[in-house]
Amino acid sequence: MSTNSNQRDQQSINTIRFLAVDGVQKANSGHPGMPMGCAPIAYLLYRKLMKHNPANPKWLNRDRFVLSAGHGSMLLYSVLHLCGYNMPLEQLKQFRQWGSITPGHPEFGLTDGVETTTGPLGQGISNAVGMAIAQAHLAAKFNKDDIKILDHYIYGICSDGDLMEGVSHEASSLAGHLKLGKIIFFYDNNGITIDGSTSLSFSENVGQRFEAYGWHVQHVDDVNDLNVLENALKVAQDVKDKPSIIVTKTHIGYGSPNKQDSSSSHGSPLGEEEVKLSKQNLGWPEEPSFLIPDEVAKDFKEVAVNGKKYENEWNAVFKKYSEKYPDDAKLFISMMNGELGEVWKTKLPVFKDEGKKIATRTASGKVLNAITPFIPALIGGSADLAPSNDTYIKEFKNFSAENYGGRNFHFGIREHGMASIMNGMSAYGGIIPYGGTFLIFSDYLRPAIRLASLSKIKPIYVFTHDSIGLGEDGPTHQPIEHLSSLRAIPKLLVIRPADANETSQAWKVALEHKGSPVAIILTRQGLPVLDQDKGPSAENLAKGAYVVKDCQGTPDLILIASGSEVGISMSAADKLQAEGIKARVVSFPCWELFDEQPQAYKDSVLPPNVTTRISIEAGVRLGWDRYTGTHGISISLDKFGASAPGGVLMEKYGFTTDNIVKTAKTYLQK
Repeated sequence: MSTNSNQRDQQSINTIRFLAVDGVQKANSGHPGMPMGCAPIAYLLYRKLMKHNPANPKWLNRDRFVLSAGHGSMLLYSVLHLCGYNMPLEQLKQFRQWGSITPGHPEFGLTDGVETTTGPLGQGISNAVGMAIAQAHLAAKFNKDDIKILDHYIYGICSDGDLMEGVSHEASSLAGHLKLGKIIFFYDNNGITIDGSTSLSFSENVGQRFEAYGWHVQHVDDVNDLNVLENALKVAQDVKDKPSIIVTKTHIGYGSPNKQDSSSSHGSPLGEEEVKLSKQNLGWPEEPSFLIPDEVAKDFKEVAVNGKKYENEWNAVFKKYSEKYPDDAKLFISMMNGELGEVWKTKLPVFKDEGKKIATRTASGKVLNAITPFIPALIGGSADLAPSNDTYIKEFKNFSAENYGGRNFHFGIREHGMASIMNGMSAYGGIIPYGGTFLIFSDYLRPAIRLASLSKIKPIYVFTHDSIGLGEDGPTHQPIEHLSSLRAIPKLLVIRPADANETSQAWKVALEHKGSPVAIILTRQGLPVLDQDKGPSAENLAKGAYVVKDCQGTPDLILIASGSEVGISMSAADKLQAEGIKARVVSFPCWELFDEQPQAYKDSVLPPNVTTRISIEAGVRLGWDRYTGTHGISISLDKFGASAPGGVLMEKYGFTTDNIVKTAKTYLQK
């Protein structure tokens, strides 16, 4: 043990270590090595330096901590318990068990004090970048020269695995470019992965890499030297124009006689005998398990006392702020509470059928430009595709290191980083982020989309160029399986509007929706505008599916379509009607919303007695059977596209009025 840390510090650090070790051992599952090595960092942050209030984990000006190395979750759970968060000791004993608040990897919204869902490596440090962006933007909007209401740090621990994953490169590069000085990360440099030494696959100089990104870099050779560790952290706090990383030499499984600095302590319990030997080695009682010495418990009570003081001081500051800047204070609270008001709804465009086709990406851009001035929380941009995605808001400036108040965000060609950063912005609060790219590149975002849904947060994805209809860019850019792939993510709302008015309503639904992310799927090619004066209202999009064109009496056939295929299905219905075939057309923009509707409504749209149904969508058929039924068929696309004009491709692959009519007649004759 270091001689530069006093006995109480070491006793507290070892308490954290062995709470983690005992939790993993009792569960017979987990990662003991990382908590054993990084306990001094957690102790220094939570006990000595972070401003946080265990009695109010959502206090707005708290310092945030992100455990990007989420496999070391018992480190976080142990220190949360000691600090007095809602983390009973019994929950440490229920680590990784059914119904506990101590899952194998930290989950945002499940456990008080967990700021973001981590475990898939690289996500946490990328989320932290998003949190810093959210703070910088809100601080630029609300802080005054004489009163600052947001002024805190985002701390974290990342591992070798985090820094190997590509998403961390994307986000860290952007963080340095944006000079986000409120980020301070410790790199758990223990030299070990599951396979063995990091030298098997990882030999770069991490410090030099982060210097190249524009980060402030320090090195600490012994994580157990609290004085050096604390001095490094204070130096990092004084660096205002660069994010900071402290490359910290640690020992995985610290204190374990046989498993320290070994991959055997990474992802498996130490084993009962090795636990005893480790406790003996560090001078810790072998029994009882989950020991918290009285003096350690007493010492950690100061965290709650200090936390209450920090929050009370901030409340006093905010009271002065409210008195001097009442309008700003009111807006700040409403934004942090997720309140959007009502004015923006009156600004939603209604598009007239003037005989001109409008691409839904173009309509989306018009909607965004119309409503964003009335929704201060809405901020976003694109992964270097703003002109193609129509995500640029003309009234506002760019978010940059020189102007954190800007609302147009340039993520660069970093799709995965964009989505992970958006998750951090969402988790921070006060911000509704949107990010655009081509639908084909949703594959690059998928891990972060999944985590957003798991975390019950609401970034909004603007996915344009949604089918072979995009044309000449060819099969590399033409999504085929992507709608189905996105629909497979639980709780993600996938909305593919049929025209400009459905697009306007898609944004309304997305902004009012709570509890999961939303993907809006948009065309490059122009689509006819469905006349709101002659047909049903596009507001029906909120129900997921609705009858957009009907017939007299019971239909002979129901055509079910989404997006660009709705218009051609309506034309096909007209031709079928002319031949005496009664056809109903259902616009089906969102499966998830339709599935939430009462059964009576669903039956009114898709009557159970009408089993002759055809789904029409320029993508794979997978999943449509749930709506077409066992007797239904699909006009779909189960092969890759080609490079040609969009209209030619739609014709060659059968997405035309004539082919729908032909298919329907053949189907009905069977």
